Amino acid sequence: MTQAVDQEELALFRESVVKALETEVTPHYEQWEKAGIVPRELWQTLGNAGMLCVDVPEAWGGCGAPFLYSVVVGQEMARLGFGALSTNVMVHSDIVAPYISHLGNDEQRRRWLPAMVSGEVVGAIAMTEPGAGSDLQAIRTTAVRQGDEYVLNGSKTFITNGQHADMVIVAAKTDPAAGAKGISLFLVDTSLPGFSRGRNLDKIGQHSGDTSELFFSDLRVPASALLGEEGQGFIYLMRELPRERLVIGALGVAAARGALDLTLRYVQERELFGQKLAQLQNTRFEIARMETDYQVNRAFVDECIAKYEAGTLDAPTASMAKYSATEMQCRVADGCLQLFGGYGYTTEYPISRAFIDARVQRIYGGTSEVMKEIIARSVLGRA
Repeated sequence: MTQAVDQEELALFRESVVKALETEVTPHYEQWEKAGIVPRELWQTLGNAGMLCVDVPEAWGGCGAPFLYSVVVGQEMARLGFGALSTNVMVHSDIVAPYISHLGNDEQRRRWLPAMVSGEVVGAIAMTEPGAGSDLQAIRTTAVRQGDEYVLNGSKTFITNGQHADMVIVAAKTDPAAGAKGISLFLVDTSLPGFSRGRNLDKIGQHSGDTSELFFSDLRVPASALLGEEGQGFIYLMRELPRERLVIGALGVAAARGALDLTLRYVQERELFGQKLAQLQNTRFEIARMETDYQVNRAFVDECIAKYEAGTLDAPTASMAKYSATEMQCRVADGCLQLFGGYGYTTEYPISRAFIDARVQRIYGGTSEVMKEIIARSVLGRA
């Protein structure tokens, strides 16, 4: 059911988010990028500022705010150039928390959600494996029922928040012979024996976002750790993916806005051939092209956000939002960097980070190729 959004209140919330980010993140972000990870205490700082899981119901420790408030948090991080942080928080607040809110029982919600709102617990979701990315049916991690417990064995990779995670939603095969119908989801406490983290993966972009390998070796979880029903995991994943893909698209739109704003300032200051770069026809035409690209995608993503809030956003439309907005983000980041010339290729200028951080947006959450197949099926049916 759609929650009415008071635009004045939303604007005040946006201002508070920006102020908190400029105070707590901006002075330190370059250092965190070089370190390859944000400090663990940042999560409590964000929680204290009311920026985590804001649409979690009040009964479970949240504000019960409309979904759009959660989008605003991620978008302002992306617009300010904190691509890695926006991804980490998106996974925590817009993927893990909704799974628990929608699928968990009261005991699970009571245990995990208030701590996620405060930042005491960092959440992650573990689907991807070394041999199974977009094809989730191919996962090999197993969960075998033994009395009142499940025993997990296997490994995951490319897991956002992997180094800091206190709880991970793990997709595992409870019936390896049943294909997609054999997948179940588990809420795994990372302090349990049998859980271990691999290295923090060295990526070309989003450096301060921890992305890890995770390992499960005879990890025993109580039967109460099962999220939802056994064998329904694939259905749950398909049901929850539209929000993830929509938010990725929303982050792409905001990051493009940030890149454009940097570029607009630069071309109006930089001189070339005795005039401002902004006076050259090529610059003007490129800015016009990119601004139009941004505005068209922003309008579509806003429409999809309204559909999600109304409960009418379907998977193909969410895939369109993710596909179109992230492709646009990469086009804009590339075009903006070009206008900076050689300076754009140096890490001294933030536009370089906007460029490298953008690239993964077309991969995680479902690649652009997978998005196109989902869209095509909705139009043409299966081949």
